[in-house]
Amino acid sequence: MSFSPKQDSSHWCLEQTLAYAVDDLCLPAQADRVPNPRMIAWNELLAAEMGLDLPNDEAGAQIFSGNRLPAGAEPSAQAYAGHQFGNFVPLLGDGRALLLGEVVDRYGKRRDIQLKGAGRTPFSRGGDGKAALGPVLREYLVSEAMHALGIPTTRALAAVTTGETLWRQGEVPGAILTRVATSHIRVGTFEFLAARGGDAVRLKQLADYVINRHYPALKDSVSPYIELLAAVVDAQANLVARWMSIGFVHGVMNTDNTSIAGETIDYGPCAFMDAYHPKTVFSSIDLQGRYAYGNQPNIARWNLARFAETLLPLIDTDGDAAIAQANTVLADFPGRYARHWLAAMRPKLGLSSDTGVSDSADTELIHWLLTAMQSERVDFTQGFRQLSTAVRGNSEPLRSLFNGSADFADWLERWNTRVAQEKRTADARAERMDAVNPVIIPRNHQVEAMIEAAVREGDFAPFHALLAAVTHPFENRPEWQKYAEPAPASFGPFTTFCGT
Repeated sequence: MSFSPKQDSSHWCLEQTLAYAVDDLCLPAQADRVPNPRMIAWNELLAAEMGLDLPNDEAGAQIFSGNRLPAGAEPSAQAYAGHQFGNFVPLLGDGRALLLGEVVDRYGKRRDIQLKGAGRTPFSRGGDGKAALGPVLREYLVSEAMHALGIPTTRALAAVTTGETLWRQGEVPGAILTRVATSHIRVGTFEFLAARGGDAVRLKQLADYVINRHYPALKDSVSPYIELLAAVVDAQANLVARWMSIGFVHGVMNTDNTSIAGETIDYGPCAFMDAYHPKTVFSSIDLQGRYAYGNQPNIARWNLARFAETLLPLIDTDGDAAIAQANTVLADFPGRYARHWLAAMRPKLGLSSDTGVSDSADTELIHWLLTAMQSERVDFTQGFRQLSTAVRGNSEPLRSLFNGSADFADWLERWNTRVAQEKRTADARAERMDAVNPVIIPRNHQVEAMIEAAVREGDFAPFHALLAAVTHPFENRPEWQKYAEPAPASFGPFTTFCGT
């Protein structure tokens, strides 16, 4: 049951520009009152970056649970549609999330602040709108790990327990995540308006808003909407290339989970690979492997085609001309993705683009390594991290990962010949590699153990310990050695669930 919360005295300078820029896209909603909120974590560094004065734990728990709202908050739920596993759903929306408002951070960047799991909204579709503790901890930890890895992502500002018990195939504690995003506008947001009988007025309002907020360089363009498509295509190509470079599997790349700002959003059945294989799937509902690791670039392009369809009335009044222009931009996705992927992968092997070696030669060298990793079931993260050890003169740890493979030995000889063409010293190359090849990622077995301790025992120490490690992913500390190890064989095949 919703209620009208009191406003807290915290001065966050909240604004609501999207709600006023696009008619009827945001519907008013209120958080459910929770009985006993308690702070789990709050992100002091992010709060400082955003210029927020965070209160003490007791007052903070009241704010981040929705029991009290910062001054100026006007909670709302956003409408959007989406293609889910290829099937179009004309109305989805924030079924368990409330946008409190927007702030402009210390760098002049506008950001949304959203409560996730705060109760029913007009889009809840029969659900309770609440979030269980496990998915809240997973999203907090993984989103902050992604930020530390340099991947564009939504962020976690705070997490609280609510004192409620929820039913999710059994009783589990309730929790709420406070999420920060450059915005929560998705491909599905455009699809929602496009599906409403060709509402060109609101579609233009939304496109203009996105340009002003995310791509201001396009404001004076003579063809702003085709350039908007190109900008989003490039942002998504870069994002997915970065995912691929660290072995990240999003798990549910629906269009409603595709951010127009080019950020990773909605950490549901996500996970990181241990042993490398392009067909890796973790999601319990992805039975056909639509969102497998190796298929992520193709799905990104498919999602972008759906975005392009929504923009056609704005691109050109001549339908055929609009389609031709959009297809030209979409046809450039593979090239854009290939460039971003190579830019992300080259440094992992100690390579640079200033040696005169062709892109195609380096691409072939990288794919040869990946093929050997797949053949020998090499751990993705360890395999790349050990490359710098070989650069420093000891290739035995790297060779041992590949089980003495003759194919890998041939690759190693070819790679040594290639890196000899680099202008940097071996030490400089190794340091550069260590700055992009993490020691620590959110290993699935460690994440599950952390969640189990919190949910079953109320013990948050494993969460805080793991969070500290994954937010310093390139530091090789002895006390964090257990977080760098792959899962033991007894952990078995890993499956994730959406958490809703």
